[in-house]
Amino acid sequence: MSTTFKSLRGDDATTTRTLLHESIPITGSILSGTYGGDTVALGSEPHIKTYSHGMFESVFDYPYLSSSANHIFDITAGYASTSALSGASNTQNTKKINIYNQMAQVLMGFDETGSVRIFDEDGDISGGGTKLKECYFVNFSRLLTKDEIKKGTFEMELMTTDGFSEATGVGSLERIKITDFSGSDGYFVNSPAGEYGVLFATASNGATVLAANQYYKVGLLFYQAGVAVISGSVFSDSDDGGILHTGKGTVTFSPAGASVTGFNTITSSTNNVMADNLRNRLYNIQFNNTTELNSTIYFCRVNNNEFNYSANPTYLSTSADGPSAIVVKDGDAVRDPHSYITTVGLYSADNELLAVAKVSEPLKKDPSNELTLRVRLDY
Repeated sequence: MSTTFKSLRGDDATTTRTLLHESIPITGSILSGTYGGDTVALGSEPHIKTYSHGMFESVFDYPYLSSSANHIFDITAGYASTSALSGASNTQNTKKINIYNQMAQVLMGFDETGSVRIFDEDGDISGGGTKLKECYFVNFSRLLTKDEIKKGTFEMELMTTDGFSEATGVGSLERIKITDFSGSDGYFVNSPAGEYGVLFATASNGATVLAANQYYKVGLLFYQAGVAVISGSVFSDSDDGGILHTGKGTVTFSPAGASVTGFNTITSSTNNVMADNLRNRLYNIQFNNTTELNSTIYFCRVNNNEFNYSANPTYLSTSADGPSAIVVKDGDAVRDPHSYITTVGLYSADNELLAVAKVSEPLKKDPSNELTLRVRLDY
């Protein structure tokens, strides 16, 4: 317990903010190939967890019953009540509308009338424009995104023909690439969930996969929330209002007897089937996450005439503990004083110990030198 204290002045402390980034790659083989591929029955893959409520499915990097499994993301799909695809006769119609409304009110908020805002294609809510009424929702886990997804680093490649198959490979499959390439300087801040950017799609493999050789606005990426909102247009051709070349909008996992193609399968498919439609077409996902590290740095300054003498009663042979005590030096405190600094303690105003810092090796202190110890608290 310290008996000698030195007060810190205002200029003895400063604060810093550091952003740390990790690269997060998620390959298609992890999502739909490593533990069974796209030929297994719905719900039978050990790293995919489905639920009785049928609202979404969770994807793990390992069979989810294992203690080694890590939750990667959740997938679901939904549409607005004003969508042309909505209808009382649709499978899970109410659930799909509720999912869309829940995601919209959390990520987009409410307008001045109290109505839930619809996802906007270009992020300009007040300017009107095209709305995203039919969407996939990919909710990344906190384990991957940490504090936020780094702007301008997100990439998602989707196969627009068949799903992933380790037997046939994916090199020849037509793909589109979805990125937030304008996110670093073109993001929006009008969301209650934080900042978000527009997702753009372009051809990745296959010259004729898209209706035209251009960038298409196909969704929104919410950086702090870690949610990607993907328009259903990425799986529909231009005849159905999508971005793909005519005849390219096919779906492998259509329910038995269904004649619809592209994202239109949502009308007769469950959410678990729709989640598999997306998951088995994911070729690759990658982004950099961000960890915000806040620090307070204290400069503990030891002047030449301070802390040269230890308050430990066994420091001198003439201490009250008598000649049998273990001593550091003979004599008194006046002649040739010196000490060794090993620990710095930070105390509150009422002398309660709050933090302790250890130096790597004892530092000799005597009247001929001065020290400045830099103590950093991260939080």
